Amino acid sequence: MQTISLTQEQLEQIKKFQKNEITEYYIYQKLAERIQNKENGKILEKIAEEEKSHYEFWKSHSHFDVRPNKLKVFFYSLISQIFGLTFGIKLMENGENKANENYQLFAGIIPEALKIAEEEDAHEKKLINILQEEKLSYIGSVVLGLNDALVELTGALAGLSFALQNTRIIALVGLITGVAASLSMAASEYLSTKAEENGNVAVKSALYTGIAYIFTVILLILPYFIFSHYLVCLAGTIIFAILVIFLFNFYISIAKDYDFKKRFTEMLVISLGVAAISFLIGYVIRRLFGIDV
Repeated sequence: MQTISLTQEQLEQIKKFQKNEITEYYIYQKLAERIQNKENGKILEKIAEEEKSHYEFWKSHSHFDVRPNKLKVFFYSLISQIFGLTFGIKLMENGENKANENYQLFAGIIPEALKIAEEEDAHEKKLINILQEEKLSYIGSVVLGLNDALVELTGALAGLSFALQNTRIIALVGLITGVAASLSMAASEYLSTKAEENGNVAVKSALYTGIAYIFTVILLILPYFIFSHYLVCLAGTIIFAILVIFLFNFYISIAKDYDFKKRFTEMLVISLGVAAISFLIGYVIRRLFGIDV
């Protein structure tokens, strides 16, 4: 190999490349060892070997051994265990976009760096996209549960807040409504899925829908069990609703490569729009019927 003269700054940058590559190698290796799906394990091992070969490539120019970032290995391994393999890996890869740009800049000094950048951008993403993960297979059911709970319960709580103005009664009515709606939604998802898929798929779809719904219900009603003023409770519910919408759409945008801004804005406008309309309905009902609880 032809010896290339490097400045100290370029050498330090190459060491950073090495650290990224060897760190990702250990992350993929650890995930491959823990995963039960053999096909996914093979894909991860293949990506790990590519990361190691990239490390060796940069090492041939720096002539230094570099240790992995152990904290990063632990963090992304943990994230992948909790939130799913695809989410953890894509979150990590999205954070490496800057490194790929730097690889391309080095192509003028080390021509082979362009090939490394292309592999990082194309091949690994292709491999990641063929990972099979149950959590993402049922994402439609989760969307159904979350979206329905956000729209229906945020609106119901807004309407009840102005109509009743008693936080304990609002909380109890909201909880009963939410639990009943979650069971109804899960049953509907089971019946609709069973018509198209087998029984096991239908049961899992129903569970994902019901769990997503009830989880959202608990978060939205929580302020009514904590605070005493109905407007403070409603504000807390809206904050929790926005937080759920933000976190869910962030997850989806990473795991499924969706447009975060578009989906977040759409869900936010629908949920808060329904809440505003329901609040007005509650106001009108209270005025018309003179309800005083």
